[in-house]
Amino acid sequence: MSVRGALKPLDLPRFRSLLAADDGTIQAELAFTKDEENRHLIHLAITAEMVVTCQRCLEALPRSLASENTLAVVWSDEQAAHLPRHLEPLVLEEELCNLWNVVEDELILALPPFSYHDTEHCRQILADYSVDETPEEQAAAGDKPNPFNVLAQLKPGSK
Repeated sequence: MSVRGALKPLDLPRFRSLLAADDGTIQAELAFTKDEENRHLIHLAITAEMVVTCQRCLEALPRSLASENTLAVVWSDEQAAHLPRHLEPLVLEEELCNLWNVVEDELILALPPFSYHDTEHCRQILADYSVDETPEEQAAAGDKPNPFNVLAQLKPGSK
């Protein structure tokens, strides 16, 4: 059995709080099966188009995200500890599970911790905010006394 759905970032408040804008779409497909050891499995395939914040220039950055994962449904941490490494545990404390919460968790985990524009795009934006010193300003900066000269006078043997 499988379930497929589409939603907007606004439908997932925890995920939305990590984005720069409400724009975007999320497509999710969940397939439910059992493996050879009779474990309940959920195979997730998620794609998303969203807008995050570039950490270099702090401007909006459109991003695509794709994630696939297989979760094994378990009812205790002990059962989760005995799962094979290729399966991620989904520990249920109740019989019912909100599938959109599962999708939201997977999206949050798949989101890169830092997003950046390509360097050539950010440089232009950074150039707008930078101030180049004129040659006169550079010369004036060279005439300033060095604040560490006081420390040199404290050094034994210097006069």
